[in-house]
Amino acid sequence: MEPSGVAMVTGASRGIGRAVAVDLAHAGFDVVASMRNPSDGQGLPEEIESAAGSIRIARLDVDNPSTIEIPDGLKVLVNNAGIERQYLPLESISMDDWRSVFETNVFGLVEVTRRAIPVMREAGGGVICNVTSSSILAAVPFYTLYRASKAAVSALGESLRAEVAQFGIRVVEIMPGPIDTDMLTRSDRIPEAADLPAYRDLAMQAYEQRKGADMHTTPTSEAASRIRTAILDDEGPLKYSCDDLAEGLLQAWGQDPISLVGQAYEKGK
Repeated sequence: MEPSGVAMVTGASRGIGRAVAVDLAHAGFDVVASMRNPSDGQGLPEEIESAAGSIRIARLDVDNPSTIEIPDGLKVLVNNAGIERQYLPLESISMDDWRSVFETNVFGLVEVTRRAIPVMREAGGGVICNVTSSSILAAVPFYTLYRASKAAVSALGESLRAEVAQFGIRVVEIMPGPIDTDMLTRSDRIPEAADLPAYRDLAMQAYEQRKGADMHTTPTSEAASRIRTAILDDEGPLKYSCDDLAEGLLQAWGQDPISLVGQAYEKGK
């Protein structure tokens, strides 16, 4: 694919989404940087001065279908918007939290994607890029809710790739590891599971493992560059990483999910 035409990025106000929007604009795309609160996109146009492409900010809340507008001629859709909740064991996660996370991370993504497919088909093809998580490949405790939502997106992407290839639409999945974002910063805390006596020891083990991720943090700009490469790679695979740590997990994938903390905890008992 040549870097031209219209690209839309959801959750583009910060983090990976913002960096991808800027990178795609510099590469030559006319980017629609969509977000719940357009005021959060302040400064984005200034970040791409002298770029080959352009950026315009649009309000899009994936939880609110009335805000979803697919631009004509769409060639690239980056489904990046996502949320997480407290780090708790399954038995302690409320059903309200299950519903809210799946509403954003899965159902919102589906609503945007199902509207985008006819537009992309009419335009002659393109790329749907779903941002999931390398945590799918590492069975760390207390990420049950977040991992389950991202695993659902991973599975739907596999089937979607088979469905839309006939229209010249390619589906790729990006599985980030520790990227320098607000979400990564917020994850640097003792899991809320530590407040539950039955899970405290495992929660502290998980926290010790989490601190090691800081040694492998990748800047958002580098992650965005790798994501652009995946989008433009017409002959590429379905699944990509965008950082070195996730690349190692992805290369090791093929066996059962790697229970990093679980294994360490069992050895320490």
